[in-house]
Order: sequence, then C-alpha cells, then structure tokens
Amino acid sequence: MRILVTGANGTVGSAIANELGDREEYEFTWLDVEEHPEHETVVADVTDYDDIRPHFEDQDAVIHLAAVVDVASDWDEVLNVNFVGTYNVLEAAADAGVEDFLFASSIHTVGLFENDLAPELYDPEFERPVVHHTDPVRPDSFYGLSKVFGEGLGRLFIEGSVNPMSEAHPAFTTPTREYPERFYSLRITSVRDAEHDHPYGLSEEGVEAGYWERGDEDYELIADRLKCTWLSHRDLTQLVDLCLQDESVDFDIFWAVSDNDGRWMDLEHGRATLGFRPQDNGAEWDAPPE
Repeated sequence: MRILVTGANGTVGSAIANELGDREEYEFTWLDVEEHPEHETVVADVTDYDDIRPHFEDQDAVIHLAAVVDVASDWDEVLNVNFVGTYNVLEAAADAGVEDFLFASSIHTVGLFENDLAPELYDPEFERPVVHHTDPVRPDSFYGLSKVFGEGLGRLFIEGSVNPMSEAHPAFTTPTREYPERFYSLRITSVRDAEHDHPYGLSEEGVEAGYWERGDEDYELIADRLKCTWLSHRDLTQLVDLCLQDESVDFDIFWAVSDNDGRWMDLEHGRATLGFRPQDNGAEWDAPPE
C-alpha cells in the first residue's frame, strides 16, 4: 500500500514513521516543507496545489497532517495552511484517484465543551459526560474551526451527489467527486514527542523550558489534564493502521485518545467500527518516568 503523508516532520508524522515505517505492507512517501534529517522527504508546500499535485500519483492513501497547530494562532496564520492547504490536499487526492484519506482532526473541534468544565473536568472524581462523534461541534479557536472545516470538506467530497434540482437552476449544483472513496477523521487529543510520550510529558516540557518546577501547581494541573487527554504513540498508530486496513467506512469520525480513566471522549464507536482498542491509560501514571 502506497501512502503519502503530509506534514510528515511533525510529532504525529514522526510517530507514524517510527511505529509503522518499517512495515512491509506500507510504502510511505513523506512530504513536508523542509527536509527530514532521518528519512527522504518530498519538499512541497500544501498551500501550492501545483507544487503538491504530482506527488499524489499512484498513491493508495493520504494521511493529511500538515497544519498550523497552535491554538492561539490568529485567522491569517491558519487560513492558508489549514483551510486552503486542506482543500488542496483533498482536491489533489480526488484528482489522482486516491482511495483512502485520513485527516488529522482535533479535540479542539469541541474545545468549548472542555472550556466550560475545566479544571474540574480533570478531577478523577468528577462525573463527566461523554462527548460522542455525533455531538455538535464547538470549536474553541480558529485552529479548531479549521479542523471542523476539514471534516465538513471530507464529508462533501465523500457524500456529495448530483442534486436533481441542478438542471432546473445552477444554484442547486453540488460539487461531486469520485475519490476519495473513504474519509477517516481522527480527532486527535494530546500527542507528545517520543521523549515525552507519557502523561507527564507536557509538564516536563514546561520544566525544561523554565515555565515551572516539578510539583508546582501548574505542573500538576497540566499533568492532570494530560492524564485525561493523552494519546500514546502505540495507540495513535494502532488507530492509523486500522484505518488503512479498513474497507467498511465511507465517511466517519473517530476519537483518537488512549483508554484514559479520565477521558470524556467516546471510544465505543471506534471499537465497534474499526476494532480500536487502545492499550494505554494515563491514570496508571503517578509520576514521570525516571
């Protein structure tokens, strides 16, 4: 299976490369705006359709990761990469006849839910409701909004059909695409780099950056949140692998989160549809690794 990965040099792309890159059934093409120090990279910019289009030929699947990922980013920062870039990648996949499309969506598509209940939401004793993939989107930022856009665009490409009213009036014309045949939106929660792939990872990064010290109130708060939202590398790549092997889905949305006791994201849909059974649980950690 030939797979093109956009934004391949980021944290998620690196995890996929480390966990799945040597699998015999997969042949990856890594695409990013810069060379990667450890593997061959196609250098191209998703904001330029003509630049990326040739690299979609003969691919069986696309994993679209390229994005501005800072939640604090303003409109202008996310517009070209997250909105235009996502359209370009989907259009290129459709034009090249790519069958499978995996889209890196985000917890921030429903981020206002978390904002309403934090920080009590991170307390192990808190009686939290469960957020399902069918619940209304509530983006908390322009970044979250861009992920809502990507999900909606994927649905349009997959489910768009000829409107019978289009012959009567052009206003009823609906864009239609034959490809991709399958679109998987993975609502990724919290993934850290390989060194910090644990529920204390973000807190430890803050120590290294000089933001706080171990045991500080902010250190513990960030750790409490990550125990709820952590997505380990092995659980992430299990879900990616299942999507690549699946042939049952047309369009669907799945929560990409480890089986944390404190999670508020539904895992039953992923289990029932894909067989996704994450192995890790943030609640099992009470300190960073030695």
